[in-house]
Amino acid sequence: MNPQAIPQQLAKAFPQFEPALMEVLAEHSTLKTFAPGDSLMETGQNMRSTMLVVEGLVKLYREAAEGGEFFMYYIQPGSACALSMICSTRQQTSEVKAKAVEQTTVLAVPTSLMDELMKQYKTWYYFVLDTYRSRFEELLVVIDHIAFKSMDERLAAYLEKLHQDLNSRTLTVTHGEIAKDLNSSREVISRLLKKMEQQQKVILHRSYIEYLQ
Repeated sequence: MNPQAIPQQLAKAFPQFEPALMEVLAEHSTLKTFAPGDSLMETGQNMRSTMLVVEGLVKLYREAAEGGEFFMYYIQPGSACALSMICSTRQQTSEVKAKAVEQTTVLAVPTSLMDELMKQYKTWYYFVLDTYRSRFEELLVVIDHIAFKSMDERLAAYLEKLHQDLNSRTLTVTHGEIAKDLNSSREVISRLLKKMEQQQKVILHRSYIEYLQ
């Protein structure tokens, strides 16, 4: 992508950044674009940069030792992956995986800049703290759902969150993907979705779900 696009992308997605910080990021960072389904980060990957999402939507997973996946949260434009920040700063490998939900553009900020940005730019310092806080709060929601909510309640919350993050009533997600994200079976999810359709909360189509609430 054209490097001259970086300042415009930064100003659009991260207007809170001070001008001097934007100049440093524009000079040293790289814009990368991913198609839907593309992997941005894999478990065990060496982290050489922190990802700032400027367009699109990214889905973050925790991968089990036996190969299963557990959905953690989405990363929207104007946000960053807190775990990539930690891993890149400490030069550790990733313990999560991330993929693009839709056409996504990220700004890759080199690891070598992390210490300088934290020390010299207050807007970056507060951005990092706010990123950690936001991701922690999202993980608390996930824990609460697992511990205290039934599967039909978790499914309803999952669809509502996807609707909000995509800003669309057309949810291009399969029953199998939902089952994987909620650590359930496809049969259970299909049955609950059919129940929601009967309650006129969704309309099930061949390749997508129409969200009605």
